[in-house]
Amino acid sequence: MLTALLHLCFPHVCESCGTTLTPTEAFLCHQCMIQLPRTGFQHYTENPVEKLFYGRVPVQHAIAAYYFSQASMLRKLVHKIKYRHKRKLSIYMGKQIGKILAQASWIHEITCIVPVPITKKREKFRGYNQSALLSAGIAAITGKPVFAHALKRTSFTSSQTRKGRVLRWQNVQHAFKLEQPELLKGEHVLLIDDVITTGATTEACGKLFQQANIPFSICSLAYAHH
Repeated sequence: MLTALLHLCFPHVCESCGTTLTPTEAFLCHQCMIQLPRTGFQHYTENPVEKLFYGRVPVQHAIAAYYFSQASMLRKLVHKIKYRHKRKLSIYMGKQIGKILAQASWIHEITCIVPVPITKKREKFRGYNQSALLSAGIAAITGKPVFAHALKRTSFTSSQTRKGRVLRWQNVQHAFKLEQPELLKGEHVLLIDDVITTGATTEACGKLFQQANIPFSICSLAYAHH
């Protein structure tokens, strides 16, 4: 009865399709959860995300949890996470990534989680860094510590959305700094991003780990395949 009253006061609906959630559902209804476009990349090496970084940075492992496309449900969820102040949805999706990561044979190699940073200006405007919230969700499932400030965004870059691979790389290649790299000595970092398209942003971060001789792997919520 109390749950029903709460639902009347605070509409408790699916973030994707808008149907009313049952008491056993959270953020997404069961039907939408089933329809999430999972990649299955955690089950095999040489997957498309891992191959994306071949010859660019020495990534140990790389996966994306879901496929991202203009027509996919993920596009709507990512938009809400980035622009609609959906903090709890970000953490929830991070937990879904964590469950997927738990199936990877290499998860035991990871010792800490580092989110891709955004600028202070963008974080102040948005109120949070979505990759940091995804990382918090992943940590809740995997038990790995999050070093939220290991990387710093040193320059404000224009949006990557409509840029090709070369322009994306030029846009971000000097945009990051590794803060106190000695804190990451002996760690195997799992770098977390929201959406990987050309991999320019994650590559720029990865190069900093490479220069500091810190082994790293990459995981994103979604992969925008072409």
